[in-house]
Amino acid sequence: MSMTKRAALAGLLSLTLSAPALAQAYPTKPITVIVSYAAGGPSDVIARLLGEQMSKSLGQPVMVENVAGAGGTAGAKRLAAADPDGHTILIHHLALAAAPSLYANLGYDTKTAFAPIGLVNTGPMVIASKLALPPTDAKAFFPYIKENAEKLTIAHAGVGSNSHLCAVLMSQQLGAKFNQVAYRGTGPAMNDLVGGQIDLLCDQSTSAIPQIQGKSIRAYAVTSAQRLDVLPDTPTMAEAGAKLDMTIWHGLYAPKGTPAPVLDKLNAALRGALKDPGVVEKFKAFGTSTFPESEMSREAHAKLFAAEVDKWAASLAAAGVKPQG
Repeated sequence: MSMTKRAALAGLLSLTLSAPALAQAYPTKPITVIVSYAAGGPSDVIARLLGEQMSKSLGQPVMVENVAGAGGTAGAKRLAAADPDGHTILIHHLALAAAPSLYANLGYDTKTAFAPIGLVNTGPMVIASKLALPPTDAKAFFPYIKENAEKLTIAHAGVGSNSHLCAVLMSQQLGAKFNQVAYRGTGPAMNDLVGGQIDLLCDQSTSAIPQIQGKSIRAYAVTSAQRLDVLPDTPTMAEAGAKLDMTIWHGLYAPKGTPAPVLDKLNAALRGALKDPGVVEKFKAFGTSTFPESEMSREAHAKLFAAEVDKWAASLAAAGVKPQG
């Protein structure tokens, strides 16, 4: 048999056997979970919490790599170019679905570049300010910002981030134009809010709650339909007389082409991590919750992700937001 025929036969056999063999052996080295924002932010905190638990069932360390920049798209681009072997994955939130409506040249096709692994958690945003801002409650806050918006600075983690999307929607609903200040993550933004260098931040409950409970910042409202048990005195946006219903969710992703058995193994490890009592308790303290068991499949994640891409395309177009070049 010629060398060419042998090579062709070997290639055919590898295609036939690679998926089951890879799944059985996987993982063969440490797994990297990409976080598209700076260390200390909500996605980073959740990634490290999950990684610690998932490593126990996967038998390999799960390490976090922060790839911040471009509103979370730098990390997504890094994943899109990674080998589809399951050793590089991504944690991201709904901003991944909003990105194609905000950036004209992402370098990847959002609808096809990623293989959903499973949904992680869901929770609201919290409208917060530095302690020195005059309003002390939601009743006084919203009239104040309508009148003073152009004098106020509101931070976000880059165009397309959750904090940016929240600021856009709040500006639209209130008819208030803020001075937006972009950061490489809400971790650094929160530090400046605590320090009084910026006035406002619409942040995920995950990272906002510890600062609120520590009385380092002031919370005015949450974007969920119901008040949070951990913030019983903070009203919903509806109770405060404003319309803004924004629920944040995280999911895990692999590059497209990752074998289904490997994705299933990752999904199983994720489900196991989310059932850990310590993880459940910390999510509760963060003001977030896991998805129902029926929504933890890869298929359910893919369905939600596709729907969110279309949803944010319509919402941002209605808000007059156009993709950046």
